[in-house]
Amino acid sequence: MFFTEDRHQFFKPLTGKYREQVAECLRLLHERLYSAQADYGESLKREQVLDVFSEALERAPLLEGGDEDGGRFRNNREQAAWILNTLVEHGWLKRDKDEASFQSTYPFSRTGRLFTQTLAEVDGRGIRTRHRNTRNTLNALAAFLDRGEVYDLLDAHEHSERIIADFTDIIAELEERKRELVKEVEAQQLVQQASDQFFEFMEKRFQPDVAIRMSADSVEKHRDRIQNTIERIRRKPKAWKRNAELELRRLAPDLVINPEGSVLWQLLDSIETRMRSAAEIMLPALRRTLQGFTRRADIIIRQLSYLHSQQHSDIVGLCRELSELDDTTAAKRLEAAGQAMAHLRLGLVDPAQNRLREQREKRQVQSRMAHLDAPDPATLRDLAIQQLLEKAFSIHGEGLRDYLRQALGASRRIDNRDLPVNNATDLLALSHVIELGSADHRASGFRLRIEPTDPIIGEPYFARRDGFLLELEHDDDT
Repeated sequence: MFFTEDRHQFFKPLTGKYREQVAECLRLLHERLYSAQADYGESLKREQVLDVFSEALERAPLLEGGDEDGGRFRNNREQAAWILNTLVEHGWLKRDKDEASFQSTYPFSRTGRLFTQTLAEVDGRGIRTRHRNTRNTLNALAAFLDRGEVYDLLDAHEHSERIIADFTDIIAELEERKRELVKEVEAQQLVQQASDQFFEFMEKRFQPDVAIRMSADSVEKHRDRIQNTIERIRRKPKAWKRNAELELRRLAPDLVINPEGSVLWQLLDSIETRMRSAAEIMLPALRRTLQGFTRRADIIIRQLSYLHSQQHSDIVGLCRELSELDDTTAAKRLEAAGQAMAHLRLGLVDPAQNRLREQREKRQVQSRMAHLDAPDPATLRDLAIQQLLEKAFSIHGEGLRDYLRQALGASRRIDNRDLPVNNATDLLALSHVIELGSADHRASGFRLRIEPTDPIIGEPYFARRDGFLLELEHDDDT
């Protein structure tokens, strides 16, 4: 489940009248941490995060609606602190405390970073070469064929997935541009501005991206080469394919759906299916959408041009002049105008426009939804017992250090035979106390010297365990 524990109200910061300001704070913090313009190589401290949020609040507008609490914050600094606490509370950011300096840092949580990355991409500030994924798929497959490294095959699988997503993005963008063009024309009725917007989009968006997608990076152009590369991989020796299969199962166990099926064949079949869908479904859909966009723009611009050219024609005055004439004179003038306007226009249909479309068979989709019953009491009891067991056998470094400090008391040295066991928590800490001598605890300022002694046998809790002398070092010890 997604909405669990700290993500129970994950999207709450993006509701209410402060939603645009919170979104701008997230985008700017993501840019400061992960973009090429990042100022820091580590997570930001509280004051640095507040500075970033204060800068974002100067940019973002306050939307209407939501709670009515005008004047809630005295300044941007106070609102930035409220936004920071809200994002930490609902799981977008984490609060990590440095045990050495006792200062808190605020990195993104994994879920918060993924959703914020989507907000940053929707904002459109970054540069993304979306038209290279077909070539990247081919290059990764060729590298896997030459070197046999399964990472190249996994990269090819990922790039092939992005091909379909990129087609969907550009089709959605064309539809959105078409709606915006109609809206601008209806709102302003300006021929020059509508024409400028259309040609600006065609020059800055169509030329660098869509044109490349239909020529240099066309899926039709690279589809045969990708298919040939996949066939060459399938014709590799059995030993080569066996090693690749074992490596794939070791590095990507989540891909193993059927233990008897081949992960290598599954990835190759998936790449083939995506290339077929991109060439036979998505590319024609992109062409139809682009054709509809240009046709709509052409119709709108022609209509506006006609209205603009006729705006100086005195139709009202001409009608008034004809109404003042007698019937005979008016009929003669109208007859003369009709003879001048009446002419024969013969147009032939372009044969290239008449094409027989092969009807595609509709896929049968099972859309029936199965209703899941509520879990029975036995299942709920098993889940509760499992959670209790996981919590009972979990221990952390701070608990280990507290246990050893209480056992040492005023001394600095103790034999692990003398460590007390008063409850289950002490027994669990006793079994892990040797971990206090690791480099991680030494880096945090807890230095423990360990000397091995004779093994310990005949205890009620352990059949046999190693013996050690544990000595706590001070800062002035060498």
